[in-house]
Amino acid sequence: MKKIKKRGAVYGVIALLLCAAVYLNWSYVDAPEELLAAGDTSTESTDTAAEGEGDYFAASRLSREQARDEAVSTLRELTESEDADQTAKDEAAAQISALADDSVAEANIESLIRAKGYADAVVMIGDSSVNVVVAPPDGGLQATDVTVIKDIVVSETGVTAGQVKIVEAE
Repeated sequence: MKKIKKRGAVYGVIALLLCAAVYLNWSYVDAPEELLAAGDTSTESTDTAAEGEGDYFAASRLSREQARDEAVSTLRELTESEDADQTAKDEAAAQISALADDSVAEANIESLIRAKGYADAVVMIGDSSVNVVVAPPDGGLQATDVTVIKDIVVSETGVTAGQVKIVEAE
C-alpha cells in the first residue's frame, strides 16, 4: 500500500512539473515586449516588421526549448533517483523519449513550412493538439495556405486535421 501511494505521488509530481513547463512555455510565447512595441508604431518599414516577426519566432523557439529542457531535466533527475521505483523511472524515460520525438517533429514541420515558401513558423506539439504560428504571406493566410500547413502537420505527426490550430503572426 505504501508503494502505491509513493508511486501515485511520483506520478503527481511528474504531471505537475510538466504542467508547469507547458504553462511557462505559453506564458513566454504570449507577447514579447519587442513585438508589442513593433506592432504599435505604424511608421515602421516592412524590414523592421520582418525583424519583429523574426524576434517573435526566435523568442518562441527559445522559450519552448527552455520549458522542454526544464521538463527533461526534472524527468532525468527522476530516472537517476535511488528513491523512485522502476515503474516511475520507466515512465520518466518514456516521457523524455516522447519530448525528444516532439522536438524533432516540431523542427521538421517548421522546416517543411519554410520550404513551402512561408517566411517562418513555430510549432508546438501538445498531448492532443498541434499549434502552429506562421508568418502569413502577403494578403494573409488563405484557405489553401491552411490546407497546405495542416497537410504537413498531419503527415509528420499523425494527428487529425481537427487537432491542428494555425494562427497568423501579426
